[in-house]
Amino acid sequence: MDTAPRQAVMALCAEATRAELDAALLSLGPLPPIRDLRPVENGSVMLRGRAGGDGAVFNLGEATVSRAAVSLVDGSPVQGFAYHLGRDLEKTRQAATLDALWQLPARRGAVEAALAPVRNRILANDARAERRAAATRVNFFTLARGED
Repeated sequence: MDTAPRQAVMALCAEATRAELDAALLSLGPLPPIRDLRPVENGSVMLRGRAGGDGAVFNLGEATVSRAAVSLVDGSPVQGFAYHLGRDLEKTRQAATLDALWQLPARRGAVEAALAPVRNRILANDARAERRAAATRVNFFTLARGED
């Protein structure tokens, strides 16, 4: 199975706000019962970097993350997962729920449609940033000199 489409949906969930995930789940109508595979929890991860992008690895610091793993109670073998920066446990559980629902072929299109406002907001923000950068762009050119 190609993982790129699932990764794209998970990336949208990671960029979404809690209110956007609430709206996406509400738009899907009645949901099947969801159970936690393990309790939703906060933890920390070590951030690592490289000097100059390719130099020696060093520990930059720690970041707080939350993680969720859920499954559908209806007997399907589908499991949803999410890891998010920060401490918002409910947002992480919502993202894991959307991941699980996306894996059901019958719900895939509905989940993608429910996340379309998030995609549109991200694209608009990217376009705005690109316009701001373009406004400050300086085009350098070289004039050809005549031969003396």
